[in-house]
Amino acid sequence: MKKVLRVFLALLVLSLVVVGCRKKEEQPVPNAPMGMGQQPPMTAPMQNQAMPQGTAGPKVEKTIVVPDNVKGKWSKVKLVFEDKASKKTSEIPASLNSEVAIPGTSLKVAVKEFLPDFKMGESTLTSGSNEPNNPAVRVEIFENGKSIFKGWLFSKFPTMHPFEHAKYGLILKEGVKS
Repeated sequence: MKKVLRVFLALLVLSLVVVGCRKKEEQPVPNAPMGMGQQPPMTAPMQNQAMPQGTAGPKVEKTIVVPDNVKGKWSKVKLVFEDKASKKTSEIPASLNSEVAIPGTSLKVAVKEFLPDFKMGESTLTSGSNEPNNPAVRVEIFENGKSIFKGWLFSKFPTMHPFEHAKYGLILKEGVKS
């Protein structure tokens, strides 16, 4: 009986070693959920997108496509700036495709495309409609002339890929129609 038990334990240990040494099979990466926006045809790298652990691959460049029914319909965005030390906020209007300096700071925001109904596909970012169902604006933020953030700010999901800074916060409040 002891001999059978020893053989059984030896086989069990051996099977655990073999299973543990096998190369892990790569798991498929799920497609990104739909619901993100896009802009006029131009290529923009996705920012602040973490790859799932254990996967590797080149950064995927997405084309921003602004549909005809959205082009020219939105002229500005309203951003909300927060000074974390004083806990004060202020609303900052900014024209699309322009730069705005944040008063009292060394920050400058380059406001780029606005998508009222942000949708993300395999290779494109676009707007599903001209309705503000998922408003997003692409921005680049500079501090003392150095780029410190490139990405999208989402009105309804301000914590999705947020601008992170020790002293300041910046979120998208809304888009402003032309």
